Formats: sequence, C-alpha cells, structure tokens
Amino acid sequence: MNPLRLTTIGNSTGVVLPKELLAKLRVAKGDVLYAVETPNGVELTPYNPEFAYQMDAAEEIMRENRDVLKKLAE
Repeated sequence: MNPLRLTTIGNSTGVVLPKELLAKLRVAKGDVLYAVETPNGVELTPYNPEFAYQMDAAEEIMRENRDVLKKLAE
C-alpha cells in the first residue's frame, strides 16, 4: 500500500484517500468512516462498532425472549 500524506484542508489537517482505497472500503464522498483503536493500531471502517455491539445485544435478547415477544405482538 502507498503511504498517505497529510495535507491542510481549510483550518484542519486531513488525508486524501485514493479511489482504490475508497472502493475497498465501499465508501464514497459524503459517507462516514470510524477510526477504531485496535491492538494493531487504528482501523478505518464504515461500520459503527458501537451500533454493531448494540445490535448484537438486541438480537441476543430477542432470541432469549422469543416467546414473550411473540405474545406481545399478538
């Protein structure tokens, strides 16, 4: 992979991501990326890890309480 260069964008510092990297991330202009700290460094991802954690918890609750939820839906 080619190194990415930091550049001035207005009063901030930013990085320009090449088209190939955007395609690998499956993102486009206007999309949101999350910077997640991992044991190997910082990972850029289009997926919100907090939302994924909450969805996993919700799915587990729904599995455990399937009968109760079914009764409530009736």
